Amino acid sequence: MVVERTSGRYVRQAAGYRAFIPAPLPPIPGIEIDAEMQALLSRADRALGRLDGSIQTLPNPGLFVFMYVRKEAVLSSQIEGTQASINDLLEVEARVFDPKHPKDVGEVLNYVLAMNHGMERLETLPLSLRLLREIHERLMQGVRGNEMKPGEFRTSQNWIGPQGGALMDASYVPPPHGELLNHLGAFETFLHVDIDMPPLIKIGLAHAQFETIHPFLDGNGRVGRLLITFLLCQQEILTKPVLYISHYLKGHRQRYYELLQGTRDNGDWEAWLKFFLAGVSDVSNEATETARRIVNLREGHRQLIARKFGRTAGNAFTTLEHLYRHPIITVNEVAELLGTTYQSANNLMAKFHEEQLVQEVTGHARNRRFSYSSFIRLFSDGGEEAED
Repeated sequence: MVVERTSGRYVRQAAGYRAFIPAPLPPIPGIEIDAEMQALLSRADRALGRLDGSIQTLPNPGLFVFMYVRKEAVLSSQIEGTQASINDLLEVEARVFDPKHPKDVGEVLNYVLAMNHGMERLETLPLSLRLLREIHERLMQGVRGNEMKPGEFRTSQNWIGPQGGALMDASYVPPPHGELLNHLGAFETFLHVDIDMPPLIKIGLAHAQFETIHPFLDGNGRVGRLLITFLLCQQEILTKPVLYISHYLKGHRQRYYELLQGTRDNGDWEAWLKFFLAGVSDVSNEATETARRIVNLREGHRQLIARKFGRTAGNAFTTLEHLYRHPIITVNEVAELLGTTYQSANNLMAKFHEEQLVQEVTGHARNRRFSYSSFIRLFSDGGEEAED
């Protein structure tokens, strides 16, 4: 049932278009938590609890968070039209030059930097407009949209519509820039106010309202999805940024956009929140399963090393752990990691390759690079290929 409410109003501007002026959060009347909503909320809470617990029991959670962040970076950027894959991202980070890499891989790299910066800043700075500007600056610096004033709230009208379309053809026009700071001030107040509301409901409302305000000229979708992760961590629902909600949003992209628009046109917050909670539950369960597969993969490979590597097992264990943070590696990097000679490192990686722990990805006799492909596949779309 849709509760009748006004979430804002459309106001015709002097140029003839209609812009949406959102009402501040929380909605009035409040969110109706019916039996379906309560069930979805309970399911999402349980799934997040299992996910956080599974990450805490990993041998070294930091080694695995590295890839979760990159998974979300790739998927969130793909929603905005980028083509780069997680393998493209890892190869560029490993300084593998390949002219076939999509040019937009820089946007995904920036997303990783923005996520890491935000998580570091949250240790000393509450989530705020200041932090969102910092995140936006790192997200947009030096890539497509760089001319759209990275780190600055817009000072002109923007809109959502077909690529290359005119303002008058827009499917949605957010509030005019002259009113922007008032809406952002109310939004920041909502983030900080102590309110009798389930945290996931508040996070779902905050994401939708951010997208409605659309405060930047470009990059609003990516910042809004980062906002979800930051709020989950700030609220201590998750201790690590390991929820790739963009996987769900990408798979239901049109429904995602329709439900956001429904909050504006019809005040239908409940439909959006049910969709959001279902997504949180789904991707939490997927991530928990991925964590289980990581543990199984690591244990299987450690057992293989113990059986097959003899006196070099110690160095092999060290190299294996390193691969969880740097899944693409050179012989020189292995030599530096172990403090050994190039020849010793080369022999070790030859053994890794022989035992199919890694794949050689460059095809060169020298300066070869090796990929921990079985681990990377866990984070490819769906992760179906993962059980090596």
